[in-house]
Amino acid sequence: MPTLRQLSADLSTALQALYDVPEAEAITAQVLEHLLNLTPLQRRMRAGEEVGAEVRLAELPGIQARLLLHEPLQYVLGVAHFAGLELEVTPATLIPRPETEELVALMAREQHGRPGLRVLDVGTGSGCIPLALARQLPGACLTAVDVSAAALAVARRNAARYQVAIDFQQVDILTDVPRLAAPLDVLVSNPPYVLENERPLMRPNVLAYEPATALFVPDHDPLRFYRRIAGLGRELLRPGGALYFEINEQFAAETVDLLWSLGYRETAARHDIFDRSRMVRATWPGSKTQQ
Repeated sequence: MPTLRQLSADLSTALQALYDVPEAEAITAQVLEHLLNLTPLQRRMRAGEEVGAEVRLAELPGIQARLLLHEPLQYVLGVAHFAGLELEVTPATLIPRPETEELVALMAREQHGRPGLRVLDVGTGSGCIPLALARQLPGACLTAVDVSAAALAVARRNAARYQVAIDFQQVDILTDVPRLAAPLDVLVSNPPYVLENERPLMRPNVLAYEPATALFVPDHDPLRFYRRIAGLGRELLRPGGALYFEINEQFAAETVDLLWSLGYRETAARHDIFDRSRMVRATWPGSKTQQ
């Protein structure tokens, strides 16, 4: 029987046809930890041990084949890790990104200690944002919308797993308005923001597998979703309510200017850990006459 070290070396070597060595090794580690139900420490400590005929190990050749077709690891394994959660993901949902975790962390810092917050997440996908907020802002009243019924089915399963009450609604935010019982304290969205002309710059595993409707906007209207959601925020947010966006870094200034022109105040771009402008936050003062 092969040792865990041998299995790791074989899979990593195969994946180096597509990925550089550090990424191939990282993917390999996650695959084996998932299949053998090991922590990273257990995997390292047991590297020299022979691996028995565990039932799940039989899945390894199929996993390797899918990875070599550029399929993202998270879709192959069916799970993604986000803010301490293990979430189901499918090709109906975007794979949660680290910058979205930073957006959640910003919201949690600014909204901490305010029980009963009413929060709306637009374009929820896997439900990663409201599920993470449920942990970090206990007692929040959470609503999440998405245009995709398939994505909402995944989000509902994730919420059921963690026993979090979220009002999921199928809404095309460009044409419809979510149903809310009271004004919002927080409106958040990670909407489509990748320009069509940026497709050639993206990795094959993103283009071939992740949902295009959750990624791309027309080149001639890059702020389409921000304009619509911010406009709805003027109606849905209570005075003093907060708006948070994840953004395309090349349109940070334009997004800030858009929000200011719509009457938002305390509007500012925020940087991620790589010093890129990837978030914008603003406050709705409650006056629709400020233009």
